[in-house]
Amino acid sequence: MFGLLQKRQLLDKNSVEWLYESFAWALRNFDADVFYNETILVIPSNDYFPGRENSVHGMASLIFEQVKGYAGLKHWPTLLLDHNSCMLEPPRVEIKGALRGVKGVEQGVDQESEGDANRVLVTYDPDQVLNPEALIATYAHQLAYQLGVQAKQPPPGGEQNLPHVTEVLAVFMGFGLMFANSAFTFQTGGCGSCKRPGTNRSSYLSQYDTTYALALFSVLKQIPNNKVLPHLKKSLRSFYKKAVKEIRSREEGLQQLKYLQEGDFNHR
Repeated sequence: MFGLLQKRQLLDKNSVEWLYESFAWALRNFDADVFYNETILVIPSNDYFPGRENSVHGMASLIFEQVKGYAGLKHWPTLLLDHNSCMLEPPRVEIKGALRGVKGVEQGVDQESEGDANRVLVTYDPDQVLNPEALIATYAHQLAYQLGVQAKQPPPGGEQNLPHVTEVLAVFMGFGLMFANSAFTFQTGGCGSCKRPGTNRSSYLSQYDTTYALALFSVLKQIPNNKVLPHLKKSLRSFYKKAVKEIRSREEGLQQLKYLQEGDFNHR
């Protein structure tokens, strides 16, 4: 009886702790300074993704280059292909120097001199060009996955959880709105991101997990609700506000993330 009066968490305890651990892993492995000083909340709007191209591949390429820029990966040598050209085992490319941010861009690489085998392969479904939020999230997840395999430490839950953790990593990189708005889970076959019917995208996390991760991002970055809510789909706005409130109440966990430096995170 008295248990009915207790305040319930929005997500189960294990899911919340895993999201915090995933952010901690990202901060340890992918430069906390880049997160706090360079990463922005990417808004799904024409202001953030301006321009048009006359062909499907042209639009796909335009959006992809913008995603790379916001992700802090502009300096990565990449190869963008229609998913019909998808390689079943894309090469794993080692990124030299800083993985993300201004330092990486300054160090740079001569991308023109890189052969296809030395580029990070990213694929797109032409149908998704009609659904830019899904396309952006798909790109962000593929890049986050390639970033994730560069980590010096295994992700929370082990390597088998890398597809799930790298969705959180993509939120950490600023793409949480697109992930929450386009989350749609269904079974896919074949080469990972290659087969996605229609304009939807497959997701490893629920829309509520992703929205909670977005709230954690916003609290850490001190982004007010009024900058997020107008761009979040209506069905998630109430959940997001409650998540922000709940996260702010977890002061110990927040402080550990805010002041996290490489190697010194203490599990709660």
